[in-house]
Amino acid sequence: MATTEHAEGTNRNAVAVYVLLGLLAVAALAGLIAYFNRPAQIGTSEEVFNTVDALYTAVRNRDEKRLTECEQRLTGYRDAGKLPADAADELSSIIAKARGGSWDSAAERLYDFMKAQRREGGTPHPPKQQGKAKK
Repeated sequence: MATTEHAEGTNRNAVAVYVLLGLLAVAALAGLIAYFNRPAQIGTSEEVFNTVDALYTAVRNRDEKRLTECEQRLTGYRDAGKLPADAADELSSIIAKARGGSWDSAAERLYDFMKAQRREGGTPHPPKQQGKAKK
């Protein structure tokens, strides 16, 4: 009987090891997927950041004129090297979606894109003024 009990214990340990290895493999795969699916970053340029913010306002307001102005500025930033190509491509596809009439969908995509931005290395936004200071 001792041999049977020993074999059952060994089988349980082997199953536990396989389950643990499977969980580690799933965690590693999830980490890789998250790493390769991270959103494009716009960089640290305050001008680019403000233009993307203005783009969001233009899309929410369905303002074709402002949409075109933002698009032109973003193209200039890309050409000047202030806006990385992958981020510029993402913003261009959002603009195209808005131009195609899917304003709400474009606004949602742009909101998610903006939320995923990391402002590492950039200058923080100055605090908003609450009126004029008296002298």
